[in-house]
Amino acid sequence: MGFVDTLVAGQYSTLDLAAVALGSSIWLPLFLTCTGLLMATTPLVAHATGAGQLQSIVTFFRQGLWISLLCGIGCVAFLFSADWILNVMSVEQDLAAKTMEYLKAIAWGFPALLLYQLLRSYFEGLGKTRPAMHIALFALLANIPLNYIFVFGKLGFPEMGAAGCGWASAAVMWMMLALGWAVMHYKTQLHLPRFTLPWIDLRAFGQFLRLGIPMGISILIESSMFSVIALLLAPSGVLIVASHQITMTFTGLIFMIPLSLAIACTIRVGQMNGAGNPSAAWFTAKAAMVLTSCIALITSISIWLLARPIAELFTSEAAVISMASSLLLIAALFEISDALQVTAAGALRGYKDTSYPLLIVFIAYWVIGLPLGYILGLTDLLIPAIGAAGFWYGLVIGLSVAALLLIIRLKRVAHRAIHSDTTHYTHS
Repeated sequence: MGFVDTLVAGQYSTLDLAAVALGSSIWLPLFLTCTGLLMATTPLVAHATGAGQLQSIVTFFRQGLWISLLCGIGCVAFLFSADWILNVMSVEQDLAAKTMEYLKAIAWGFPALLLYQLLRSYFEGLGKTRPAMHIALFALLANIPLNYIFVFGKLGFPEMGAAGCGWASAAVMWMMLALGWAVMHYKTQLHLPRFTLPWIDLRAFGQFLRLGIPMGISILIESSMFSVIALLLAPSGVLIVASHQITMTFTGLIFMIPLSLAIACTIRVGQMNGAGNPSAAWFTAKAAMVLTSCIALITSISIWLLARPIAELFTSEAAVISMASSLLLIAALFEISDALQVTAAGALRGYKDTSYPLLIVFIAYWVIGLPLGYILGLTDLLIPAIGAAGFWYGLVIGLSVAALLLIIRLKRVAHRAIHSDTTHYTHS
């Protein structure tokens, strides 16, 4: 859907493309942070499913409802008052105005989007991923015509530009929630078990937050790094911001493949551990990393060979195409590292290990990746400043460090779980 927003906005005007880019750099980290928090539902439900603890499934789901509602309301309030961020970053007045129009439009969909994320994580925890896929495909198909109608002003609607992307996305978010709720009620396999349990369970609420908060912050650290880069580049002009957005959007689209496999890894590892089979959990994690590495190698080569045609999908402006193509060549370098780090992090979530990955992500991205990118991109300390390309080189190095440290952590956690299970079996 973000790909469609960027594609349509780019066809409308470079200014509107830049507005969507800056708006996305503000709302996307917010959404991903809340999603990371709600993703605690997946390993909690997966463990409970593997252990046959049906009451725990209901309890954790209900705590997630409260958390998603509170987060949704908070996000709407934050996005409506986000103009101070643009003022701090000295964004041009015309660009700032269009960005705020886009943010205020998309904000109305946030409560629905976060409630849907809870439903999706619940489905995934049960090992039922197909309903979420069907809903996502419907959302994409709905988003395309709605973007066209609202952005260009068709069927009697006013011509809204970037704001039209926001309204289209908000409408689709409510459609996704309605479909998710209907699927849960009408599909027998996804029914919540019926138990007379309290709606608020402080112990389960705390357990949810202890697992979810590090996940949310980890995702915030990663996603905000991309957003900070976009904001740091904003004073450089619309051309650079648009080129960066094209690169980030396309690589983000490709990133959905290893991310999906990482979520599958979380589910399977969680269910295997819940069933008391840590050896199978470790085998699952290794298989997932091999699979994502192979896919990442293919996507990396493809981006390298097709960088210019990819840029031409988004815009017809020669200067933007040239700059975006050069950035895509750099982005192709970190596909394998990016795939490995997200898969290792997904496996660790299946082990309910989220605190150490948080520390690793912080060091790799904010201590190494972003500062190095800033030095290369906007200063002459090491080499003459190379603009947006410097930040993308910093991303390559940061992601590589994250991948290495997360794999080391995963191996230790997995071997500890296997050893603990072997010791327990011997004593028994």
